[in-house]
Amino acid sequence: MAMPLRMSASGTSQGSHNVFVYGSLLADEVVQVLLNRVPSSSPATLPDYNRFSIKGRVYPAILPVENKKVLGRVLTGVTNLELDILDIFEDVEYVRDSVEVTIVDNLEKLQAYAYVWDNKNDPDLYEDWDFEKWKVAHMKDFIEMTKEFVEEVEHPESKSRVETYNSFYQSGEP
Repeated sequence: MAMPLRMSASGTSQGSHNVFVYGSLLADEVVQVLLNRVPSSSPATLPDYNRFSIKGRVYPAILPVENKKVLGRVLTGVTNLELDILDIFEDVEYVRDSVEVTIVDNLEKLQAYAYVWDNKNDPDLYEDWDFEKWKVAHMKDFIEMTKEFVEEVEHPESKSRVETYNSFYQSGEP
C-alpha cells in the first residue's frame, strides 16, 4: 500500500520521537529528501554498540558489542508520520529498537529509537564504517537513490528501499 510521504505546511505533529542516526542519515541532504525537512539534532553516542560496513552495501549497520560505542546524532521532534517513513526506508534489514544515547554536549541521557541490523550473525559485516569516506564516495548517488525511493513510495506499486537500492546501484552495471 502506498503511503504519502509529504506533509502539509501544518504537518502531522502528533508524536514526538527521538531517533539515533549513525549512517547515511547523518547527512542533512538525505534527511531533507526523505522527510522534506531536517529535524533538530544533537551529536550523541550509543554505548555498547558497534557500527559495521556491510559487504556490497554503501550504508552501515549497528549491533550490540560490549565496550564499543557509536558516534552519531539524535534527531528530535520526529513525528509519527516521519517515524513511519523511516521505518519504510530502513526496511526489513533493520529492527527499530529503543536505546539510551548520551548527548555529547551535556552528557544528558536520552531514550531514542535506533535501527539495528536484524541479522546478528551476518557474515557480510566487517570493519567500522566511515561517514567522511561515504560522503566523498557515495553521498551524491545515495541522495539520488533516496529521491527515487521517495517517488516509488508515493506510487501504489512501490518497491521496498532494498529493491530501490539494488536497482539503483546495479543499473550502471553491464
